[in-house]
Amino acid sequence: MENAPECTPSPSEFTQPPSSAREPEVASPGDPEGCARPLDTVPKKLCGYLSKFGGKGPIKGWKCRWFFYDEGKCHLYYSRTAQDANPLDSIDLSSAVFDCKANAEDEGTFEVKTPNRVITLKAATKQAMLYWLQQLQMKRWEFHNSPPALPVTPAAGLPGNGPALHLKLEQEAELEEFLCPVKTPTGLVGAAAALQPVPAMPSTLQNISLKHLGTEIQNTVHYIRGNKQTQAPGHGPLVAEPSQGVEPQSGEQRLTSDPSTPAGKEPEESPKPALRSSLSSSPMQKPKRQSNTFPFFSDGLARSRMTQEKVAALEQQVLILTEELKSQKELVIILHKALEAAQQEKRASSAYLAAPEDKDRLELVRHKVRQIAELSQRVEALEQDRERLAHESGLLQQQVQLLMDKNQAKQQVICKLSQKLTEDLAQPDQPASAANGDFLSQQERMEHLKDDMEAYRTQNRFLNSEIHQVTKIWRKVAEKEKALLTKCAYLQARNCQVESKYLAGLRRLQEAAGAEAGDFPGLLRQLVHEALQWEAGEAPASVELRPVSEYDAYGFLTVPDYEVEDLKLLAKIQALEVCSHHLLGLETVQRPLRERWAALTELAPTAELKQLLRAGVPREHRPRVWRWLVHRRVQHLHSPGCYQELLARGQTRQHPAARQIELDLNRTFPTNKHFTCPASSFPDKLRRVLLAFSWQNPTIGYCQGLNRLAAIALLVLEDEESAFWCLVAIVETILPAEYYSKTLTASQVDQRVLRDLLSEKLPRLTAHLRQHHTDLSLITFNWFLVVFADSLISDILLQVWDAFLYEGTKVVFRYALAIFKYNEEEILRLQDSLEIYQYLRFFTKTICDSRKLMSIAFDDMNPFPMKQLRQLRAVHRERLEAELRELELLKAEYLERRASRGRAVPESCVSEDEGEGDG
Repeated sequence: MENAPECTPSPSEFTQPPSSAREPEVASPGDPEGCARPLDTVPKKLCGYLSKFGGKGPIKGWKCRWFFYDEGKCHLYYSRTAQDANPLDSIDLSSAVFDCKANAEDEGTFEVKTPNRVITLKAATKQAMLYWLQQLQMKRWEFHNSPPALPVTPAAGLPGNGPALHLKLEQEAELEEFLCPVKTPTGLVGAAAALQPVPAMPSTLQNISLKHLGTEIQNTVHYIRGNKQTQAPGHGPLVAEPSQGVEPQSGEQRLTSDPSTPAGKEPEESPKPALRSSLSSSPMQKPKRQSNTFPFFSDGLARSRMTQEKVAALEQQVLILTEELKSQKELVIILHKALEAAQQEKRASSAYLAAPEDKDRLELVRHKVRQIAELSQRVEALEQDRERLAHESGLLQQQVQLLMDKNQAKQQVICKLSQKLTEDLAQPDQPASAANGDFLSQQERMEHLKDDMEAYRTQNRFLNSEIHQVTKIWRKVAEKEKALLTKCAYLQARNCQVESKYLAGLRRLQEAAGAEAGDFPGLLRQLVHEALQWEAGEAPASVELRPVSEYDAYGFLTVPDYEVEDLKLLAKIQALEVCSHHLLGLETVQRPLRERWAALTELAPTAELKQLLRAGVPREHRPRVWRWLVHRRVQHLHSPGCYQELLARGQTRQHPAARQIELDLNRTFPTNKHFTCPASSFPDKLRRVLLAFSWQNPTIGYCQGLNRLAAIALLVLEDEESAFWCLVAIVETILPAEYYSKTLTASQVDQRVLRDLLSEKLPRLTAHLRQHHTDLSLITFNWFLVVFADSLISDILLQVWDAFLYEGTKVVFRYALAIFKYNEEEILRLQDSLEIYQYLRFFTKTICDSRKLMSIAFDDMNPFPMKQLRQLRAVHRERLEAELRELELLKAEYLERRASRGRAVPESCVSEDEGEGDG
């Protein structure tokens, strides 16, 4: 049973009697020894004395510190004594983990590990250690699960009101699953520990914190001032110094009155009445002592009515002052040594300045240099000692491991011997004396092993509870972080949408203003200029999940580089819309898609893979998926070493297409940094891939457009040979034959097929284009030739290629129709053929919503049977070949007719270059 409060960090809490601070703890019959179930009606305060391992140099070791927990900040503060006004330092428990050491040399040792440091502490007993660890775990859990602070009311302060009790009961229930709650150690925590003297240390100097010397001095000055004010003028000291035979525990034993003493009768040791009058003679005592962190003595003397308690408090104060005086004397010695060192340095400087000649000064400098050299040698020797000690530490660790293995082997031997002993005891014919001796030795070993097993079992239970709680805290923090990132993404996307609408409004006003007079066009130009110059990254308070950077992951310009100055505003609007769509799709689309691709370990042609490819492959999985798709297409053509043989053939002689390839290298993706940077290796890789393909397929050699196909493959696969086979797969297996021939027959056929499909799927748009005599093949021919490489932004382009490499050319038709459907209303609003052509030049770059475009391509364009596509291709190919034959006949007739005429050119029509002249 304990009547003293747990801890009283504020003076107001000391006004209550100790017996009313906390209800007694009742141990249930089923609980083991040392466990208790607290029945608190007020929140517990955690404080007490612990030994902290620290220091540097010769004063490194255990130091006694007073620890107290701050509920609001989740910090564990510590000071040298409970009466110090300022703490020395604090430990952040919000991100700390705890560990107890079962095999430590000192009983009660445990560690508090924070991200910045590891603090080693030691409690007086093993029970106190487990109590501290459990309380710290509970405080950390309450801090992470506590709701936002509300105004404090008398009823709200009780744990029975609100969610605090629920959290506490939940935490205690979880602790019981691993390690039952430990009973509060009597006299080691709370006010009982504060009233006791500071635990004795081997050296008072060792207990001083030189790291926080300023705080030590402030606490000492504050404490001395408070002690001077407790004595009235002319009364002299309250009590004399205690004799050496007085034990430190005497003050604690006198705090509680003897229950056998009759009421109203004072004990024999009670002080004189004059002493009482001197205690109450200072009216300034209480307000001055209230500034201390733990005002035990002044408040206790003014509040206590029992003379025995007053005498005990005074004796305790004398003991503390005596210890404080010793520590201050040693502190003065240290400061005196520092002063002597400073004076010696000053004397050396004065001697240097007072030297009459430069020779004397040089000698002084040489003397200092020799001293520096000696100190350097000492430092080197100490460094060697440190390395030697580190080596010895490693050897000791190996020895410890060997001892642990040896201990395990001994345990096995003990088990075998115990089994043998049991068998021997079962046989009565053996000598009794030998059996008794072996039995006693084995029994002693068994007792030691049981103690070790119990210690390790306790450590294991606590570590399991620590792992369980840290895991729960980590999951909760991860959920909060995920929710905050999602909220931030939506807010940022909303910001991009608002800014995009603002810029779109400026653009429309700019178009509507025209050349009007007045200040309005000037103000509009200024707003447009400011909108183009402002970047989101300039806002210091914004958190950019995906800022509108200049280049994307594959090196393409994020903001299109339009040549027309009026379209600069449109380019920024597009960049903001791309960022907005990406942020909105982070949680709803991208994260589930990545999880599905991560779960897809083996690639096989299935309906699920088809849907995943249409939705787009995440960047981290795209190289692996593309290699698999290309291998399916060219596995009948692939042979080991083929690419190296083609490169070797190109080194022996030059291909006729080499000159055209060299000209097109500098025109490949001028907005991609990988092909425009002089230090990039991509142009050389692209040259080798195109030359190897020209030797691989002599019928085509090289055609304009192949450079962009190979460049896309290089950007994704980054391997020359893989990019080469990707180009082979596209040209020779996916696209129809003669797609890149000199006549481009198959390409022309696909343009006519697209025109028929456009009439079927989008009749309004087709009629509108026919009305304005618009030939779409001028725009769409390049789409099919390079599979949209120059048209769509990179995110959508690579999503198109994901499905194209798997499903073939049908994907190109689907996306071509979807692009016109996506912008159908914008095109229908244009009523001039010139405006339509200008809009069709760049309108594909305005497409930002990849999900909407994919939905149009694969949902709105259905049905889209491959059989229909083959039939249309066959019909238009037959018509085109007939037209080509007719054109060849007309060409032959013209040449024959021209040759049959054979008339000479009149002399008057001969040019000066053809005529003969003198010079």
